[in-house]
Amino acid sequence: MSGPGPVPAPPAPLIDVDSAGFWEATREGRIALCRCSDCGAWLARPLERCNRCGGPTSFTDVTGAGTIYSFIVVRHRSVPAFAAQVPYVLALVEFDEGPRLPGILLDEQGPGVAIGQRVRAELTRFTGAEERAVAYRRVNDGDRPTAPDA
Repeated sequence: MSGPGPVPAPPAPLIDVDSAGFWEATREGRIALCRCSDCGAWLARPLERCNRCGGPTSFTDVTGAGTIYSFIVVRHRSVPAFAAQVPYVLALVEFDEGPRLPGILLDEQGPGVAIGQRVRAELTRFTGAEERAVAYRRVNDGDRPTAPDA
């Protein structure tokens, strides 16, 4: 009898002209999100032009410090690459700069996780993945991350 087969890779991201700046930043170890160069609005989805004012956009680094805005505990093995991690927490994090980005809350299964808790983003390469993904770890309020200019 043979052991379990290899762990399947997570779904690969579709890197297009709009999202290329995000993926380029992750390869350099940074988290950069789409922002309007004219009005300063953060765009939830990267676009060439701002959906508020029509201005040009660029990718702006964020510190990685943020707060859990919402979360769900995933208990079903719907994504084969993450089946061994079930249950795991998928969190929507609001960065201190304002934009929100979802990601897995590392080393957490649900108990004790709450909206408003502080987290720190990190880039993680899940088993078999081609690209690193944004994931989060909870931090103590006493260890509250601060912006580099603070």
